[in-house]
Amino acid sequence: METVVSGIRPTGNLHLGNYFGAIKNFLKMQEEQNCYFFIADYHSLTTHPTPADLHRNVKQVLAEYLACGLDPDKSTIYIQSDLPETAELYLFLNMNAYKGELERCTSFKDKIRNQPENVNAGLLTYPTLMAADIIIHNAHKVPVGKDQEQHLEMTRTFAKRFNRLYNVDYFNEPVAFNFGENLVKVPGLDGSGKMGKSDGNAIYLCDDEKTIRKKVMKAVSDSGPTEMNQPKPDAIQNLFSMMQIVSAPDTLLHFNELYNKCEIRYGDFKKQLAEDIVLFTSPFKEKIDALLADDAYLGKVAKMGAEKARESGRKTVNEVREIIGFKSFY
Repeated sequence: METVVSGIRPTGNLHLGNYFGAIKNFLKMQEEQNCYFFIADYHSLTTHPTPADLHRNVKQVLAEYLACGLDPDKSTIYIQSDLPETAELYLFLNMNAYKGELERCTSFKDKIRNQPENVNAGLLTYPTLMAADIIIHNAHKVPVGKDQEQHLEMTRTFAKRFNRLYNVDYFNEPVAFNFGENLVKVPGLDGSGKMGKSDGNAIYLCDDEKTIRKKVMKAVSDSGPTEMNQPKPDAIQNLFSMMQIVSAPDTLLHFNELYNKCEIRYGDFKKQLAEDIVLFTSPFKEKIDALLADDAYLGKVAKMGAEKARESGRKTVNEVREIIGFKSFY
C-alpha cells in the first residue's frame, strides 16, 4: 500500500468545487491508500502572519472535512502544528536548500508581487516546509494542482539531494497523484470557468438556504436566447453545468428544452437550481453544525490524528538525525 500526503489550508470554507474536485477523490483514496491529511496551520502564517482566530479556522476546516466523509479510522487526519517533528525536518532541509532555487520559485515571485509589505522568510522557504510535510511520512504520491507542481518537483529535488549528500537511499521521490477524469470541474457563479473563493463566485457547504438562494439569483446570466437551438454563452453554460451536477436528469432536460425553444425564464431556472443546491448541501451543513458543537469529538479526532502522525514523524526524524550524525551524550 502506498502512502499519500495532502495538505489543507485553514483559510476559507469548502465549496462545491472543492467537494466535487479533490474531496470525492480523497474519499476513494482513503479506502485504497495509506493517507495523511493535515490542516496546514503553519503554512497559513506565510500570508496571514497575525490571524484573527487561527484556532476557529482550524476547527471549521476539521469539521467540514469530517462532514464530507474523511474518516479518522481509515486515514490519519491531523493538524500540522501538532506534529513538531515537521518543524525540525524543515530546519534540516533548509540547511541544504539554496537561496537561488528558492527565489526562482514561481509562487514566491507571485507572492512578493501580491504582498510586497510582507516578504517574510516563510514565503521564501515555503517549498522546504511543503517538502517536510510530504517526506516526513516518506510519501509515494501527493495530490497537487497545477499551481503546486513546481513545489512537488522541488520536494523531489530535496529528497534526492538528502540521499546524495548523506550517501543513503532513504527518502522516496514522491510523484503527483493524478485524479484523471475523476476530477469534476464546477463552474463559478460569476461567469468564470471555475468555482473559487472570490466574492460572489462560490456556494459553500456551510451556506444557509437564504444565502444560497441569494447567490444563485444574482449569478451572471444574460437576456436569453434569440434563436432556436443557439449555443449557450459561457456564463449560461456554467449554470447548466451546475444543474447537471446537482439536479435530476429530467430537470436538466426540461430547462435545456426551454432554452432551445427560446422559452426559458431565467428566474424560474435559477429558483430550481437554487432549490436543488439547497437539497444537495443541506446534509453537509447539518453535519458541519453538529460537529462544530461537539468539541469533545473534534478533540478526540485531533488527538488521535496527532498520535498517529507523530508515530510516523518521530520515526523519520530520529532516523534523519542518525543519518546526519546527531548523537546524544546521555
